[in-house]
This record gives sequence, structure tokens and C-alpha cells, in this order.
Amino acid sequence: MTMTLDQLRDLAGSIRSEVGKAIVGQDEMIEHLLIAMVSQGHVLLEGPPGTAKTFLAQSFSTALGLDFGRIQFTPDLLPGDILGSNLFNFQTSQFTLTRGPIFCELLLADEINRTPPKTQAALLEAMQERRVTLDGETHSLPDRFMVVATQNPIESQGVYPLPEAQLDRFLFKLLVRYPDESEEAKIVQQFGQRQGPPRPAELGITAVADPARLAEASTAVDQVTVAQEIIDYVVRLVRATREHADLAVGASPRAAVMLANAGRARAALHGRNYIIPDDIKALAVPVLRHRLTLSPSAEIEGRDVETLVAELVETTEAPR
Repeated sequence: MTMTLDQLRDLAGSIRSEVGKAIVGQDEMIEHLLIAMVSQGHVLLEGPPGTAKTFLAQSFSTALGLDFGRIQFTPDLLPGDILGSNLFNFQTSQFTLTRGPIFCELLLADEINRTPPKTQAALLEAMQERRVTLDGETHSLPDRFMVVATQNPIESQGVYPLPEAQLDRFLFKLLVRYPDESEEAKIVQQFGQRQGPPRPAELGITAVADPARLAEASTAVDQVTVAQEIIDYVVRLVRATREHADLAVGASPRAAVMLANAGRARAALHGRNYIIPDDIKALAVPVLRHRLTLSPSAEIEGRDVETLVAELVETTEAPR
């Protein structure tokens, strides 16, 4: 039975409620994770330590009922530590596959920018094709496979900035900021009297979905139609990034496709079978911020990508 958009909206509300039992604030982060989930995209979280990036991913995975895997990226991490390897079994005189932590449904790539590019690249095929290749043999990953990566913007020593090709595989780059004073007070009230690390299950988070249910949710997004006016708007917006004087590198056609798909997912989560310009406007910054490169003069002037994208959203003609 096909999931209706109303059922999808209700499911999203249930997931928000479950995650909200442990995560104070960050409603926008949860919303974008939901959009990425139903549109089968990946998310990069950037924020200072102690802002619950890892705990958010754990809580989200628990509410979705997904098999959770975590990799702590370090400078000495090798591709085989992520993907696994074929080891010789002396009892059977055969090579057997030892699967790495990437064989899960939701993978937390913690501090992804602390490992060299060779190891970062081990994720590329998995993120794009939902499969990995070991010794010439292809192994499929779950259809629900999703990467939530984190990075710390403060550190400058021992980090390896993600290459553009890798950044382009992430649907969203989300900036996790410090909570406001009232939210921080709630966090201290909730966790300041607990011993040890917080665990989603101990805070009452239960699975309100499973992989089959999430597959139905992704299929439900197909009910959302994209009018030609919206397609033209997305194309105008993305092409404008390539023509802006303050941007040395603009967004790719893949960015336009991802922006449209994310817009469909957002519309579906709000119970609509059509996209409105506000869907695209709301998602333009998180979809485009990590795909654009400032020109040298713009960097000297202290411009930032988020402001430029916001200006392009305001100046690009939207359908009425």
C-alpha cells in the first residue's frame, strides 16, 4: 500500500517528537535530516564541540529504527578500516570478507576532516552508488544507507579540508550553532543531573519507523510534481552562482538536481503534492553553501557564501 502524503507528514511529526525527547532546539537541523532521509541524501554537520552533533545523529537513527554505525576519523585511519577487507582463513584455505563499519544503514562519520583525502575518498562510491568495491568485487549497501558527517570548524591543525568532489556528494551542509540562553538552560536542567554519556533509549526515544516504512516514505515523494516554472527557477538560481563576480566557482548541475529533489521532499513532508518557491528559497543556502568558492577579492573583503546565496535568492525572479 502506497503511503499518502498525509501519512508521511504524520510520520515526520512522530520522528520529530521522538528526537525532541533528547535534543533541545535544533528544530531546523531535524527538519533537514528528515528531508535528506526521504530524498536519500547525505548531510554534513559543522559546528564547535559540545553542540550535540553526534548525539543528534544517534537520536535520529534510533527514532528511524535504523542500524547505526560510527567511525571516528583520525589521521592514521586507512580505507580498509572503513570498508573492510578480505582476510585469509587458514581453516578453510579461503579468503573471507570482513565487513567494515560502513556496512550499516545510518553511518556517522565523526570529524571527517581529520583523516587524509585517500581515506575520505573511500566514502565516495558508497555515498554515490550505495555500494563498495573490495578487491574487484562489488558489495551492495542497504537502500536506506545515509551518511551524517561532522566536522569542527575551529581546528586548523591536523585537519584535511574535504575536496570539492566529496563536498558535492552531500545534499546539505548544516551549521550547528550554540543554543540560545533559554535552550541552554533546558539542556543543563535535562542532562546536568545525569551521570555518564546520554543514550537515546534511556531518554525514552523509541523507533517509530523501520527501513520498509522509510522506503514507503521515499516513494511517497514521487507524488509531488515539479512545475516547469519551478524547474526554470532552480536553473536560474544555480546558473546565477556561476555568473556572480564574487564567486570563483559556482554550483554544478548536480546541485540543481539536488535542490529540486530536496524541494520535493520538503513539500511532501508538509503534506503538499506540489513545490512552491518558498521550498526552494528555504533550502538554497544549505544545498549551495558548500558547493561555492569565493573569489580572492571577495575573501579579502570578508564576504561569506551564505550572504551571497541569500542575495541571489532575493534577486533571482521567482514564479508567482
